[in-house]
Amino acid sequence: MIEFAAASGPRLMLDETSVLDIGGCIVDGVDIAPKRAIPDDGDPRIDHSLEGFLFTCGPDHIRHRQLIAGRADGKVYPLHGSASGHAAKILWTKHENGNAECRADIDIITVEGLPQRIERLWRIDGVNGEVRLEDRVINTSDQVMPTFLMYHMNVGGKWLDDGTRLEGRMLENGGFPWTFGEEPGGIFCVAATATEESLAEVRLGPIAAIGGRTLSVRFRADTLPYLQVWRNQKAPAHILGIEPVSHRWVTRDELQAAGEFNMLAPGESRSYALTFAFL
Repeated sequence: MIEFAAASGPRLMLDETSVLDIGGCIVDGVDIAPKRAIPDDGDPRIDHSLEGFLFTCGPDHIRHRQLIAGRADGKVYPLHGSASGHAAKILWTKHENGNAECRADIDIITVEGLPQRIERLWRIDGVNGEVRLEDRVINTSDQVMPTFLMYHMNVGGKWLDDGTRLEGRMLENGGFPWTFGEEPGGIFCVAATATEESLAEVRLGPIAAIGGRTLSVRFRADTLPYLQVWRNQKAPAHILGIEPVSHRWVTRDELQAAGEFNMLAPGESRSYALTFAFL
């Protein structure tokens, strides 16, 4: 893990062995990542990623396993796609005027054996502590192929309390307690409602364990037009996930039949971005 921090804001542990995703996220001395309080889905790559604060799902598949059409060998798209476990090639890390920046390339081989690349840029604003992630997914193969993306932002449920709420324009009645749905967990996916600059925002807080701060997540609603939120309190899991995502929560077959794949020709790219801050 690489420690990544600026003059203000959270202290992040970036995982150079897996997409330069975020392992630890330390706020006021508290690492709010769920660690091992996660479900075991039988995929060690995903289990490793899920225990961190942010991991990247895609680019060849999102959500859960599904059979690859047209194959007789029963091979499936892996749980949450192929990105996890691919190492990052760090091009530079800068600390200037209190700000921090880290740029990396992640070359991925999809489940079909085709190459794709994620050009990743992390920034932390040293004045307001806001963290910004910009990703560009490039089809480096010689075939036209669909691209998907989903960011899992995972918070350990033990850090949340009775006063912690989810709030956002896309949520029913503008928000509700973080313990939504029936016990021991639930999931929903809604269209993201952009506020300004094509950005959608969802907030989680206040969180007493980190000084009453609220986690504010903003993301590009043009390429991440949906928000999925998931919680699981079925022991040993104790986790809440805020998940901006490129596609509706339906099967891959349904997305394809509805013409909702985002197709990239060889050399084409698609860009995604999110920010988060503890206010």
